[in-house]
Amino acid sequence: MSKQITDVSIGLLGGGQLGRMLLQEALNWNLNIAILEPSKDAPCAHLVPDFTTGDFKDYDTVYQFGKDKDIITIEFEDVNSDALAQLEKEGVQVFPQPSVLKIIQDKGLQKQFYQDHNIPTAPFALVAQKSEIAGCGIALPFFQKLRTSGYDGYGVKKIATEADLATSFDQPAVIEAMADMEKELSVIVSRNSKGETAAFPVVEMEFNPESNMVQYLFAPAQIDENIATQATELALTVITKLNMVGILAVEMFYNKDGSIWVNEVAPRPHNSGHHTIEANLCSQYEQHLRAILNLTPGNTDALHYGAMVNLLGEKGYEGTPVYEGIEEVLSTTGAFVHLYGKAKTKSFRKMGHITVVGSEAQAVKDKANKILATIKVKA
Repeated sequence: MSKQITDVSIGLLGGGQLGRMLLQEALNWNLNIAILEPSKDAPCAHLVPDFTTGDFKDYDTVYQFGKDKDIITIEFEDVNSDALAQLEKEGVQVFPQPSVLKIIQDKGLQKQFYQDHNIPTAPFALVAQKSEIAGCGIALPFFQKLRTSGYDGYGVKKIATEADLATSFDQPAVIEAMADMEKELSVIVSRNSKGETAAFPVVEMEFNPESNMVQYLFAPAQIDENIATQATELALTVITKLNMVGILAVEMFYNKDGSIWVNEVAPRPHNSGHHTIEANLCSQYEQHLRAILNLTPGNTDALHYGAMVNLLGEKGYEGTPVYEGIEEVLSTTGAFVHLYGKAKTKSFRKMGHITVVGSEAQAVKDKANKILATIKVKA
């Protein structure tokens, strides 16, 4: 950009915890970020002078918010990409680009993109309604994923038996063969407008079996170096083929037969990169800012082994959050607590995360597992 970066006006669609952590990084550079967010009580609500309460899915709201900005970016992909496309036509820089968002917002288009570009992914079929599932050609067991508006485990059903078909979604969906997984991996990559790319070390993830949300991750992943190289190259291929500017989390299945499949991508900072704030030379949030400002990518090297524990609201509790065990966690060497400032907790809501870093992999894992068993978010 011709302007000095401190003079660039940046608009962010979304004011949740990802926006909050992005703002914390942006403050270091005196960046001017305005926010559009539906909830007046969102984590970012009181952190910026220019906070607009409005629906980021509404065309006119997004267009009016963005028309006086130099750059528009997102912390959540389910936004009005048509309004962003019009802003891009009028000279606003939009990252990730609206054309990329269109693909990623529709899991069916996303799957077809992988197929068209020879990017390995699980065998799949597209169905328009429930009645088409039985004859779609994908054998049980499989997953059904809504094509649009699914995130954080929502809009996903495991269909293990014919009886489960009765509870399936009656909406356009992707039917996806179940992977014979060794581990679930994620690689966060970035790309700027000059085409310069960078990749963070591979992480391995464990999911809450009930909520289907990331509960725990460890980095760098404890996998063979050749597998790590393949996963990294695959993630860089995805962002390059998309021609995307920004940061991209590429979630993958590492299968027992040694194959790696791309599962899904998120074109923004991601839960699987929170640990980079303490564990890497450059955080995913700084890297996102570098990418959209067309700066040289930061150094992604790991400083330590790192683990991240998501603080999810305990099932059955709703109301003002109480963080049981937080004092014990705060007395743990190498543990860093991040609370998201949400006024209300509910079952499985993301209320914060804790990063653990250290020089020995097993010690970091042991501390993370102890923290997972110690801290509970209740009401």
